[in-house]
Amino acid sequence: MEIKEIKNKNVWEGFLLECEEKTFLDSWNWGEFQRLEGNKIWRLGVYDNNELVACALVIKIVAKRGTFLFLPHCPVGKSKTLGVLTNKLKEVAKKEKASFIRVAPIWEKNEENIKVFRDLGFRDAPIHMHPEVTWELDITSSEEELLMMMRKTTRYLIKQALKNSNIEIVKSQNIKDLEKFNEVYCATARRHKFVPFSPNYLKNQFLCFSPDNQILIFLGEYNGKIISSAIAVYWQGIGFYHHGASLSEYNKIPVSYLLQWEAIKEARRRSCKLYNFWGIVDQNLELRKHPWAGLTLFKMGFGGNKKEYVKTQDLVISPEYWLNFVFEKIRKIKRHL
Repeated sequence: MEIKEIKNKNVWEGFLLECEEKTFLDSWNWGEFQRLEGNKIWRLGVYDNNELVACALVIKIVAKRGTFLFLPHCPVGKSKTLGVLTNKLKEVAKKEKASFIRVAPIWEKNEENIKVFRDLGFRDAPIHMHPEVTWELDITSSEEELLMMMRKTTRYLIKQALKNSNIEIVKSQNIKDLEKFNEVYCATARRHKFVPFSPNYLKNQFLCFSPDNQILIFLGEYNGKIISSAIAVYWQGIGFYHHGASLSEYNKIPVSYLLQWEAIKEARRRSCKLYNFWGIVDQNLELRKHPWAGLTLFKMGFGGNKKEYVKTQDLVISPEYWLNFVFEKIRKIKRHL
């Protein structure tokens, strides 16, 4: 096997189109977004007898706590390629003076896949950077069937919202509407005590996905006021609920339920087969104490199934890694995650 850098968008996207396990974090446009953010990237392909069998987007992250290589929801493809890929990553890490390699796998969590990482010297990371447990819904059924598969309360609230003439869901491809999303998003961040992504970060995402018509802003209005908002990504037959926000003082108005239903229907209109609600709380944890508990119950109410990936993995390159390890451990405790 050999590693080659892929510089052709059609080759990259064409390979991913044939892969079942993937998210938009693997997409060509996510790599372009990382470039806009000022990060150095590599798109590595693993070839077996000149046949592309796996790929991985590699991002160089330079932070105050240290420099590392990050593979978001990678590698995609055959698991037997991880060894040769890891050897290449070690070379890149040393050249780029990275203290560790972090992989957020897109592999199902099972003993076999965990062992592949263990045998190569990886260890569980102190934090995760992208969802390790997600909630997915097969949307190939009819709208009526999808409604019937929902939790009774969720279905009722959607129907109530549809009857309410004061509720309107607006779909937008106008970058200026990011400001409207951001107002609700920042209010949500203050309520849940998390650090929101910057307006420039959201703008760069929009700029990278919008030329291919892969991103939409959803604005949920009640009496003309935006009280719920979301950003959804539609890529290679999957819809993703990427960012979401709502105003707590309007919790009894079911705008968020109708907004989510409209995002699902948009995925169906785009011939998507799956709708990914993104991250949920691991059900092995005590749900009530987790800051994402309410959001998890909201997502699960639409029906679907849990998908759990191998935990984020770190490969130590230099002793500087342990400073980062301690920093992230403390941050995780402070955020009650």
